[in-house]
Amino acid sequence: MRAVRYHRHGGTETLQLDTIDKPEPASNEILIEVHGAGINPVDTYFREGTYEPYTLPMIPGIDAAGEVVAVGDNADFIPGESVMATGIGNNHDGGYAEYAVIPTDHVVSLPSGVDTVAAGAAGVVGVTAWRALIDHAGLQVGDRCLIHGGSGGVGHVAVQLAAVAGAQVITTARPKYHDTLRELGADVVLDYSRDDLADGVTAAAEVVAGRPAGVDVILDHRLDEYLQFDASVAARGCRVVGIGENDPVVGFDPSSAARGTELSLTMMSMFNTPDLREPLSQIATLLERGELAIQIATRYSLSEAGEAHRAVMEDSFLGKLVLTP
Repeated sequence: MRAVRYHRHGGTETLQLDTIDKPEPASNEILIEVHGAGINPVDTYFREGTYEPYTLPMIPGIDAAGEVVAVGDNADFIPGESVMATGIGNNHDGGYAEYAVIPTDHVVSLPSGVDTVAAGAAGVVGVTAWRALIDHAGLQVGDRCLIHGGSGGVGHVAVQLAAVAGAQVITTARPKYHDTLRELGADVVLDYSRDDLADGVTAAAEVVAGRPAGVDVILDHRLDEYLQFDASVAARGCRVVGIGENDPVVGFDPSSAARGTELSLTMMSMFNTPDLREPLSQIATLLERGELAIQIATRYSLSEAGEAHRAVMEDSFLGKLVLTP
C-alpha cells in the first residue's frame, strides 16, 4: 500500500510517499480503507519533533475515516461498515495511508449516509469542541458563548455545537467568512481585527433577565493573545476553556479583572480525553442528523501531504483540509 511517512524530524520535505506492506490488525484493532484523513496542526508538531511520536519512520495523521476491511479477534466491528477515528498518529501509525490499523478504543461506527471523507476530518476538531464546550464549560441553553476564531477547524465546529445546544453564539473571523458562519449558526460575527472588539462582544452579549452583562462561556484558541481580553468581556462566573496558544507564556495583567468576575479557566488537550469513543459517538450522531457539517476547504492526495502541512499552518481558510488517499 502507499503511505506518507517521515523517517526523521524536520520540515515538510521530510514527508515521503512510501510503498509498504498492508498492516494486519491485532486482537484489539481494526484495519480500514482510508477515505479521508484530516490535516491538523498537531500533525506538523509530531513531524517537526516538537512532540515525540512513538517510533520512526512514522505515518502521520491523528484523524481517519473509511470502511472496515479486517478486524482483530476481540474487535466488535464488521467488515464493510463505515467508521471514524481520532487520537492516532502519536503513539500509533496514523491515517495518511491507503489503509490504517486503528485501536478499537479510538474508533466508532458511522451511521449510514455520513460522508466518510468529511468524517475523516471531524475527529480532532469535533472531540476538542465537544470536550471544551460540553464537558469542561458545561454549556447551557441561553448561555452567551464567545468562540474566538470561528472560521478555524475547531471554531467552525464549536459554532455549530453551541448553536445546537441553544446558546447565543458570538464568534470572530475575517469578514469574508461572516456569511458562512451565520449560516452555520452564529448569532453575531465580528471582525477580530477591529479596534473596539471588546465593545462589540459586550454589546452582542445580550443582558438576560437576572444575569449580569457579558459572556458566560469562552472558547479561546490563543490564550497568550486573548486571556486578558476574555476577562474584560466576561460575565460573573464566566467559564473560559483554553485549547491553544502561540506563546507558552500566558497570564492576566492585571489579575483583578479576572478576580472581579470570578472567572474560571480550564486548559485542555484532546489527548487527555478519558474515552475518545464517547465524544466521537456524539459527533457521529450530529453528523447523521445534519446538525453538524464539516466544511472541507481543500482536498489533497497522498503525494500532496507536504503542501497540506504547509497550508494548514500558513493559509487562511474556513473549516478543514483533508487527505483523500
